Amino acid sequence: MGMLLLLATAGIAARAQGNGDAAARANAEAVARANAGTVGVIAGGVDGTYIRIAADLSAVLDDGEKLRVLALIGKGSVQNLSDIIYLKGVDIGIVQSDVLAFARKQRLFPGVEQAVQYIAKLYDEEVHILAGPDIARIEDLAGKPVNVDVRGSGTAMTASVLFEGLGIAPKFTNDSQADALEKLRRGDIAALVYVTGKPARLFSGLDGAEGLHLLAVPLTPTLLETYLPARFAHADYPGLLGEQEAVDTIAVGSVMAAFAWSPGSDRYRKVARFVDAFFGNFPAFQQKPRHPKWRDVNLAAQAPGWTRFPAAQEWLQRQTVAGGPDERASFDAFLVSTGGTPAGLNETQRALLFQQFLAWRKRQGL
Repeated sequence: MGMLLLLATAGIAARAQGNGDAAARANAEAVARANAGTVGVIAGGVDGTYIRIAADLSAVLDDGEKLRVLALIGKGSVQNLSDIIYLKGVDIGIVQSDVLAFARKQRLFPGVEQAVQYIAKLYDEEVHILAGPDIARIEDLAGKPVNVDVRGSGTAMTASVLFEGLGIAPKFTNDSQADALEKLRRGDIAALVYVTGKPARLFSGLDGAEGLHLLAVPLTPTLLETYLPARFAHADYPGLLGEQEAVDTIAVGSVMAAFAWSPGSDRYRKVARFVDAFFGNFPAFQQKPRHPKWRDVNLAAQAPGWTRFPAAQEWLQRQTVAGGPDERASFDAFLVSTGGTPAGLNETQRALLFQQFLAWRKRQGL
């Protein structure tokens, strides 16, 4: 009797172990499937443009099966660059285009030019300097407390380059943008610097009643080597600028970057799958309710000083404009609807224009 009981107990234990092994294998397979299709995109703070762009990527591309896009809150361009290189779960990041040159100059990451590549240049971001009532010009900030976002942020990086280029030496502080705005209202700081795409959601509730205003940034020859001219108008900030008012500033480009994985590796294939989905569905990003900055994006645009991620470069090269007389007639109609063909388009740009045409044709039911 005792022997039979032992055998029965052993049989139950063996079956339980077998069931446990099967469950463990099934769980491991589920984990592998989930991670194979998941791409982490490190962006910016909750009030910035980067996180809204990353949220759009998730909304348009995430199908819950073959591709899942996780929008991750980041701490600025320098930290995002570090996260792309070192942090598990981060496949793609949105950074300012000047961060690569800054990292190289500061020797932050050995071999950074070979470690990080770009998928696409996105849009330009404007430098906002919001000042208190006692500050009339940017020169008045010399020796005054000026917040430049958290350490390692793109804003802190650009502010350092900007004020050094102008020969102005404020006393930088490193609070979050939301905290800095409250300090500015109380008069604890003289101004805050914020590099983000206009209109900045952080400034949406400002009406000028508190004396807060945007400062002009002069585009000197030194700054022109790195930055582009930009302008704020009433339509951007109706609470801060009158209908006929405008404030000149500068802008810095942003790029979608990825680690330079070896072609053929699992991580490379994951990013390549994202690239195909992103480029193939790009017209959807230029429709409402997506962020208006998407309308400024030209996928064929190059990012000086950067190397294109091979899968992105290959996708662009595969696109060709082809078709018979009927399709060319429809393409001509599309060009008329968009104001005609811009002069000097290269083959890659023509191919992307054709992709937009295909999306337009689909909407027209042609």
